Amino acid sequence: MHSEIKNGKQRTNNIYLIELIILFFVATLVYASGTDIRNDKKWVIVIDAGHGGKDPGAIGSMSREKDIVLAIALKTGNYIEKNIPNAKVIYTRRTDSFPELRDRANIANKNKADLFISIHANWAKQKSVRGAETYVMGVAKDKQNLEVAMKENEVILLENDHTTKYEGFDPKSEVSYIMFSLTQKVFLEQSIELATLIQKEFRERVNRNDRDVKQAGFWVLFTTTMPSVLVETGFITNPTEEKFLNSSQGQDYLASAIYRACKQYINEIDGKSGISWDKNQSEGQVGSSGVTVIKPAETIFKVQIATSASPVETRPDNFSGLEDVVQLSSNGLYKYASGTFSNYDSAATYRKKIESDFPDAFVIAVKNNKILPLQEVLETNKLK
Repeated sequence: MHSEIKNGKQRTNNIYLIELIILFFVATLVYASGTDIRNDKKWVIVIDAGHGGKDPGAIGSMSREKDIVLAIALKTGNYIEKNIPNAKVIYTRRTDSFPELRDRANIANKNKADLFISIHANWAKQKSVRGAETYVMGVAKDKQNLEVAMKENEVILLENDHTTKYEGFDPKSEVSYIMFSLTQKVFLEQSIELATLIQKEFRERVNRNDRDVKQAGFWVLFTTTMPSVLVETGFITNPTEEKFLNSSQGQDYLASAIYRACKQYINEIDGKSGISWDKNQSEGQVGSSGVTVIKPAETIFKVQIATSASPVETRPDNFSGLEDVVQLSSNGLYKYASGTFSNYDSAATYRKKIESDFPDAFVIAVKNNKILPLQEVLETNKLK
């Protein structure tokens, strides 16, 4: 009898999990369907200072994570508001308060945010461990990544009725993290792109030890419906880094790095950064999709389907069977695009055609090997 009750409870939990995943995908697909043209809409960026209130986060020899990350978050938002005129910043907290983990993601979702950035400070048993790393949603590929996710997710245990709110998810149990393998984050490629830019800024401008872009199961990233990253700015357990994290200059440098990465990401998506064609692409070639490739001197439209920090062979089996994928390079990133069209409508139709395989794909306009602001190209075409 006891086993029957236990099995029944397990089946109920499984049903809740399936319902959660279905609702997540419906929300993300609805959100993604309206992101082709931004028009005059401002970029909404939600900045989440981790922990807060009764949750101090990681503890150093002289400081608490919650205080460090709040200072960095507020400075990041200030940089963005002053230097990116087409951006609006929303904070999950501006004071020493305690927003619940699910509420942080809900703030971003309700405000239809374009980017979600959660800022943290890391912890390690060995004081010698140092450096910055940025996470995107995914399955932890090693024990260390899993441990970081577990520590950040432990905040759930401080919430009232957390078992019901999080459908029985136990942040301390490895078994609970299996749920993250059942779904693929819709905005994974864009999240990786932003994370890569942040790490580049940390490495090149702030001289931080680059611990790379990583994946792990963070609840706050799992439930957001836009490109999302979790930034570990440094190790509070390392004496040198703790001093840097607590200094006004260190916080300024880290905030400036995150802001610069956001600005570069926005410029790229808005079509203001340059690209270089893959050497294998030829002018006047007829692609396997049956669309004639327009010469680079003309404005063309393509659909960007993926971004990677390392090169990927443009074989069809790497891109859901697409045979006309080309590799583009921009600021140390590898971008992959499909289709070549003389007008936006054809490119948008093509994006809809492949969105089941590439839900975060978007249309780009190109001329003379440079991505042009898409809206400006469309407005110019209307006047012709």
